[in-house]
Amino acid sequence: MTEKLDLLARRNAEAEIGGGAVRLAAQHQKGKLSARERLDILLDEGSFVEIDKFVTARSDAGGGFGDGVVTGYGRVEGRLVYVFSQDFTVLGGSLAEAHAKKICKIMDHAVRNGAPVIGLNDSGGARIQEGVVALGAYADIFLRNTLASGVVPQISAILGPCAGGAVYSPAITDFIYMVRGTSYMFVTGPNVVKTVTHEDVTMEELGGADTHAGTSGVAHFACDSEIACLTQIRELFRFVPSNNMADAPRGTSMDPRDRRDEALLDVVPENPNKPYDMLDVIRKIVDDGEFYEVHRDYAQNILCGFSHLGGTSVGIVANQPAVLAGVLDIAASMKAARFIRFCDAFNIPIVTFEDVPGFLPGVSQEHGGIIRHGAKLLYAYCEATVPKLTVITRKAYGGAYDVMSSKHIRGDFNVAWPTAEIAVMGPKGAVEIIYKREIAEADDPVEATDAKVEEYRQQFANPYMAAAWGYVDDIIDPRDTRPRLIDALEALAGKRDRNPPRKHGNIPL
Repeated sequence: MTEKLDLLARRNAEAEIGGGAVRLAAQHQKGKLSARERLDILLDEGSFVEIDKFVTARSDAGGGFGDGVVTGYGRVEGRLVYVFSQDFTVLGGSLAEAHAKKICKIMDHAVRNGAPVIGLNDSGGARIQEGVVALGAYADIFLRNTLASGVVPQISAILGPCAGGAVYSPAITDFIYMVRGTSYMFVTGPNVVKTVTHEDVTMEELGGADTHAGTSGVAHFACDSEIACLTQIRELFRFVPSNNMADAPRGTSMDPRDRRDEALLDVVPENPNKPYDMLDVIRKIVDDGEFYEVHRDYAQNILCGFSHLGGTSVGIVANQPAVLAGVLDIAASMKAARFIRFCDAFNIPIVTFEDVPGFLPGVSQEHGGIIRHGAKLLYAYCEATVPKLTVITRKAYGGAYDVMSSKHIRGDFNVAWPTAEIAVMGPKGAVEIIYKREIAEADDPVEATDAKVEEYRQQFANPYMAAAWGYVDDIIDPRDTRPRLIDALEALAGKRDRNPPRKHGNIPL
C-alpha cells in the first residue's frame, strides 16, 4: 500500500505542475496566473474538488495528465459551482477530445445538480493534431451551453486568447468577463484580417477587453487584472440564484426599508431638457446604494445591473438621461433585452426607472434595423413573467412609453413622480403638428409656439391623465420610492403568471 500511495503522490504532483516551471514563469511574465491559481482566487478556500485529474490526450500530442484543463467543483460564498480552468502552459490550453469531454462532464453535473458553471478560458484554440475531432469537441460544448441556458447561470472569464470557433461557447453564456491587456476574442486574428481586408489592426484593437466591453458589446465586464476579474465574478453571486428553480440570495443590508431620501426631490431638473444622472436616483433608493452594473461601457444611454431592495435581489433597467437624453437605440435595445431575459429566466424581479424621449431617429438607425432591434426589448418585457415594477421619473414619450414595462405589457406596479411627462410626443413637436397652420398665421410664430407648448404641457405632459385611465397605479412623492417599491416586491412575491403553452416564441433576432 505504501508503494501505491507513493505512486499516487508522484502522479498528483505531476498533474498539478501543469506545463512545468519554465512555462509557468512565462505565464506570470505576461501578467497571467496559472489555471490552479485562478481557481484558488475564485473559490472559497479549500473547497475545490478536482475531477478527471489523470485524463490524458487521445493523440500523441503529449502534455501529460489533465490534457490542458483543470475541472471540478467548489464553493463561492458557500454555494456549489462547477468550474473548468484551461491551462495555457499545457499544449497552449488547446482543445481536443479528452479536454472537451472533461468540460462536458462538469457541465452535465452542473445541470443535473442545479449549480452554476464558470469557465476560465485561456486557450490557443483547436488542437491541430486531432483535426476534425477537435472541431466536433467544440460542438459538444456548444450544445451543452445551449441546453443549460436559462437552467443554470453560465459565466465565462476570458483570461487569455479565445479565437475562432472557441468564441462561440462564451458567446452563448450569460456573462463574459475580460481582462485588459491579456485577454482577446476574435473569430479571425489580425494577420488574417490584414490578408483578407488589408486592414492593419492590433490584437487589442481587434478583440481586446475594452473593444468588446465598449464597442461590440460582446463582453459585459472589462477588468484591470485577473484578480479583479475573479473577484467580480464572486460578487455576481450575491445577486443571482444557483438555478432557475431556486431563489436569488437575499441581501444582508440593515438599510431601513422605510428610508426616505430628501435628495430625490432635487434630482430631476426643473428644465425638462436638462440631463441628470439616473445612477443618482438608483443609488439613493436601493440597499446601501449598491448597484452591480452590467455592460457599463456599452450603450451607456441605458443602465442594467443588480441591486437589493429590502433584501430582495432585483434586476434594474433604467434610461440614462445623461447620455443621449436616455433615448432608445439599437445597442440599448439589445443590451436591455438580453438582461431582462436573464432576469426572467432566473426569477429575478425587474425594476425599471423610466425617462425616455423615444427611439433615436436617423438613417443609420433605420437602416441598421431599429424596428427589429427595438422589438427585441418590447418582446423581452412582454414575455417576462417575473414581478415588473416601473417608476417614471420624467419623460415617457411615444412607443418608448409602451416598451419600457408599461401597464399594457403586464407591468405589475407602475408609478410616476409628479415630474413625469407621459404623452405621445414632446410638447414642442406635438404643438408644431397640431397647431401648424395656426402658428404659421400668427403675428409672432415664436410667441404663439411658446404659448401652445405651455398649454400642451399643462394639459398632457403630466402624469395625471395616465393616472386617470389607470395606466399608472399612483403618483408618488419621490422620497417614498424606496418604501413603495419594497412594499410592492413583498406583495408580488407570490406572483404566478405564465405564457401560453408553446415550444418557444420567435423573438425578432
